[in-house]
Amino acid sequence: MEESPQSLNQTHGHVLVVAFPTQGHVGPLMKLAHQIANHGIKVTFVTTEFVLSKMATSSPEVGGENKQVKLVSVPDGLEPEDDRKDQSKMTQKISEVMPGHLEDLIKKTNQLGSNDKITGVIADNALGWALEISGKMGIKGGLYWCSSPGCLALTNNIPKLIEDKVIGIDGTQLTNKKIQISPIMPAMSTAEFTWHFPGDPIMQKGMFQYIKSLVPYMKSSNWLICNWFHDLDPSACDLNPNVLSIGPLQAAGQIAGSMCSEDFDCLNWLDNQPARSVIYAAFGSTSKFSQNQIDELAMGLELVDRPFLWVAWSGLTDGLSLRYPEGFTERVANRGKMVEWAPQEMVLAHPSIACFLTHCGWNSTMESVSRGVPFLCWPYFGDQLYIQTCIRDAWKVGLSLERDENGIISRHEIKQKLEELLSNAGIRENVVKLKEMARKSVGKGGSSSKNFENLVEQMRG
Repeated sequence: MEESPQSLNQTHGHVLVVAFPTQGHVGPLMKLAHQIANHGIKVTFVTTEFVLSKMATSSPEVGGENKQVKLVSVPDGLEPEDDRKDQSKMTQKISEVMPGHLEDLIKKTNQLGSNDKITGVIADNALGWALEISGKMGIKGGLYWCSSPGCLALTNNIPKLIEDKVIGIDGTQLTNKKIQISPIMPAMSTAEFTWHFPGDPIMQKGMFQYIKSLVPYMKSSNWLICNWFHDLDPSACDLNPNVLSIGPLQAAGQIAGSMCSEDFDCLNWLDNQPARSVIYAAFGSTSKFSQNQIDELAMGLELVDRPFLWVAWSGLTDGLSLRYPEGFTERVANRGKMVEWAPQEMVLAHPSIACFLTHCGWNSTMESVSRGVPFLCWPYFGDQLYIQTCIRDAWKVGLSLERDENGIISRHEIKQKLEELLSNAGIRENVVKLKEMARKSVGKGGSSSKNFENLVEQMRG
């Protein structure tokens, strides 16, 4: 998004941005915070003490003086020894503890003087209760929707799905038929519903109730801010009258809220690889693989006989540590690089990248689309399943992997699909077209740029 001609030193308005404390939520909201600040609005970014500590450790500049975005932390209600990967427990504790701290923060900030008065609140969609606080204090409030247009349509359609007996009142599927949730997007199977956890009925019902609870907040918010662009799904603007598509959001070299230390040395390694030769493999911060699956992934990358950059971070396995097959690192030493975490926007923008082996998280999808990189899809759960369908069937910019009878994606399947993807001229042509659409949307006069200007003006107070 192009920067406002207004001086960055001249601020008008003060926006509070409140992020849910996981990597996939903190990252895009930090990008949004910086873009708002670039338009001359003061921004306070609120997250939990735990997350801010992780960010400060991974990016030392976070702890320094930042004139654009002020970082503030509040307790999450969990003890230091508690498992913060237990999202249901974390969500419950946050909803008990965080609202009081947030309300207190707004009151104290508003007492500092007219230049500091909060004029707008943007909350992660997982923290819809923040809009109740801003509403009772007479402050405009918006929700940031962290997923795709199709998953927004699904959430909006929950009451109708219950009425039509597609699902029960607890989200349990009552039919196996596909649902046309958007007039121009692929039909969604019940197995692609974001709360679908067939092996864990308790988790499924809890996730459904949580997603269902978002609907009133989405309808009552002043803005429903979405990280996509109009041409990606033109029907998405009809989902809610308050939808503002402002994507793809870009970090543009600013702090992107990473909770892991990024390995910038991998960019130097990429500089030494041929153009469009490197397979980039990264699966976000939530995917979990068995050791058997790690072995097959490693051997698949080895079999392709191309350079690859693999974000093999320590949280990727469901065991205590990630182990490579015996002799693997030695055999691929001249063409493979494994890192704990990578500066993903910079990696995807690098001319040596040929394709993206991905979990289909929405942030990763937008980052790849906006840089014209085709996909090999390996979704893990939730919204990633339908995002895969959109990548493969609607936008035709990628392929999917198939599991064998044991539920494993084999090394041979990985090799075959990577070779098929990299030789597919049609997919390459389609992803370049999407890249151009994304570029135009955030350029001067583009749909996302106009929507963002509209949002900024309303938040000035």
